[in-house]
Amino acid sequence: MPTMLNDLYQMLDPVAFALGPLVVRWYGLAYIFGFALAAFIIWRVARHWQLDFDGDAVVTVMLCVIVGIIVGARLGYCLFYGDGYYLAHPLEILAFSNGGMSFHGGLIGALAAGILASKLTQVPYLTLADLGVIGGSIGLFFGRCANFVNGELWGAPTDLPWGVVFGGAAGTVARHPSQLYEGILEGIVIFVVLILLARRLPPRPRGTFTGMFLVMYGCFRFLVEFVREPDVQLGYLAGGWLTMGMVLSVPLIIAGAVLLVWATKRKLPQEGIATATQDPLQ
Repeated sequence: MPTMLNDLYQMLDPVAFALGPLVVRWYGLAYIFGFALAAFIIWRVARHWQLDFDGDAVVTVMLCVIVGIIVGARLGYCLFYGDGYYLAHPLEILAFSNGGMSFHGGLIGALAAGILASKLTQVPYLTLADLGVIGGSIGLFFGRCANFVNGELWGAPTDLPWGVVFGGAAGTVARHPSQLYEGILEGIVIFVVLILLARRLPPRPRGTFTGMFLVMYGCFRFLVEFVREPDVQLGYLAGGWLTMGMVLSVPLIIAGAVLLVWATKRKLPQEGIATATQDPLQ
């Protein structure tokens, strides 16, 4: 007999609504909600920190980051999880409708886009990064919920009472709803921790929030990978437990720890447009 969660999931449709030929999916709406909420949070935190950071700067940052995330997430998936397929079929890289986005690739894309955003707005790079991870973390929650609705990135089989039957390629066995585990840990928990720390005035040194985000995300993702089914085209990389998600998370933990040490030693203040240093990439 399916559990209540199973019944609930079986009624969920990846399509939110359709207007004639226009089909709007929950996955697309998750991106829209995530970006919109991130922009609002960035603006609010910047005001709380008493930074000179106007609406034009927010729009500039978001446009750069949106492009960086989408391009980076797609290229990251093709590189990390494609198993050589996209090298043989390069045009398939542009087939966004077929799915395939990587968080780690999206993060790299966002960080790279932040360099351009910093140049354009004359706001220090690490201040933008700190604001971005605070706002962006809650967007991860929407994304993981969309993964759950789509019935993708499911977990390993389980006999726990909250196991979910996803059907399709996942079969009829109950599985860990690993998408929701990640949504709660990577989205809600990280956001709550960072937003509570952001309430302090004066704000913590530049780079602190980015470092904490990298460490927390890396640790949470590494742990959830133990109950998440690996991508079928890759499987386990070693030992029947090591996954690509784990491998990609370790550098995030190391980089975050290094950045936290650096931020503690340098103690650079958070700065906006008017007080930005001559080198905005600091």
